[in-house]
Amino acid sequence: MKSNLLKNPRWSPYLVGSLLGILSWITFAFMGKALGTSTSMAQAAGGLERLAAPTHVSENAYFSKYLGTISDPKPMIEWQFMLVIFLVIGAFIAAKLAKSTFKETVPDLWAARFGSSKPLRFTFAFLGGILVIIGARMAGGCTSGHGLSGGMQLSTSGWIFLAAMFIAGVPTALILYPRSLNQGAKS
Repeated sequence: MKSNLLKNPRWSPYLVGSLLGILSWITFAFMGKALGTSTSMAQAAGGLERLAAPTHVSENAYFSKYLGTISDPKPMIEWQFMLVIFLVIGAFIAAKLAKSTFKETVPDLWAARFGSSKPLRFTFAFLGGILVIIGARMAGGCTSGHGLSGGMQLSTSGWIFLAAMFIAGVPTALILYPRSLNQGAKS
């Protein structure tokens, strides 16, 4: 008896990767752009600032690249911005279809290393998110922009980014979560 794919709590990474590749082809063909999400954060910040100080945003080279100028404005909400919104909506729908009841605010591995304080976990998650978005904007793109889209285009910078992500990420994970702690959290 075959189960309904949409009701599976976890999808095959091969299927999801293939679907992501097809989505990338579609965005390249119809939008002329690669998949990415961090630009949306810059657009949202610039769009909010544009409400209060339109001249400043228009004269700022970084914001005007994404939002245009006073005489030639670009929309704040475009397809990549909607992609970010629909990622959240899609995850919610997938969880509901799969009848997922998994809820975890403080993962066991985090609790074993740093304690079970929810405020501490949420604070570090928030600060980590800020660091990631700052790094993504400094690098000119996020993991989906550099890693996925750049890798699919066989871009040198995309492959360097992927290598650097693992070269930095694996030692960082081992420092934050030593193997002895990791094995203790599993038991």
